[in-house]
Amino acid sequence: MLLWPTLWALWLAADGLPDLKVLLIFIAGTVLTRSAGCAINDYADRHWDGQVDRTENRPLATKALTPNDALATTAVLMLVAFVLVLFTNTYTIQLSFVALFLAVLYPFTKRITHWPQLFLGLAFAWAVPMAFAAQTGTTPSTAWIVFLAAVIWALAYDTLYAIVDRKDDVVVGIKSTAILFGRYDLWLVGVAQTLMVCLMLIAGHSHGRGGFFFLGLVAAALLIAKQLHDCRDRDPAACFQAFLNNHYVGMLIFIGLFLDYLVFPATTA
Repeated sequence: MLLWPTLWALWLAADGLPDLKVLLIFIAGTVLTRSAGCAINDYADRHWDGQVDRTENRPLATKALTPNDALATTAVLMLVAFVLVLFTNTYTIQLSFVALFLAVLYPFTKRITHWPQLFLGLAFAWAVPMAFAAQTGTTPSTAWIVFLAAVIWALAYDTLYAIVDRKDDVVVGIKSTAILFGRYDLWLVGVAQTLMVCLMLIAGHSHGRGGFFFLGLVAAALLIAKQLHDCRDRDPAACFQAFLNNHYVGMLIFIGLFLDYLVFPATTA
């Protein structure tokens, strides 16, 4: 789910033909930074994971690994990701420091605010302006529209994820939007998902995208509606599956964008 907004951004920034080097750098970068994020998240949650059913078997919770192992893993993965960024341009390198800050900050926000899902969205979505910067050397208005869409999308799907742990989180003192939203949780997730689709519609329209892209958005919207229906009873298993299915939401949007550029290439004046 970190990869799909990155690909949306690259395809829009490049009008359907991203530079191969940039594409490979960002695919590898998403794997590395996501893995680093998992390591630092486990470090931040090491005192609480053992008290939550879903996370009690994580390696730091079971003491299969040490906190220093997690910190070292984070540092190595982030260093390799930064080396990849060095093969882009100065602007992208500058933006990468913000990405590092957000990735390290997010896991610790769960102790101080009910909006950690928003910080996760900022961390995940920061790949969007970086992708535009790497491809074009600029961050035009479309970059920030897609960035906002990605932030809101992460806020929505991670709220579904937080519903799974809500009872345990209340006990151990972890904050989340699922707790904050209460009985309005699914309504607000639905509003966020709808806004994300609308923002992507605006972004696509600004780049002259047509039928296939809009069909991809319609398919994504239908899948979102199914997710919300499946979660209507707040069953943890259903909510967790809905969270996972957001992978397909992002994929459907990308497939629509990819096909649209393939069939209707961008034209220059």
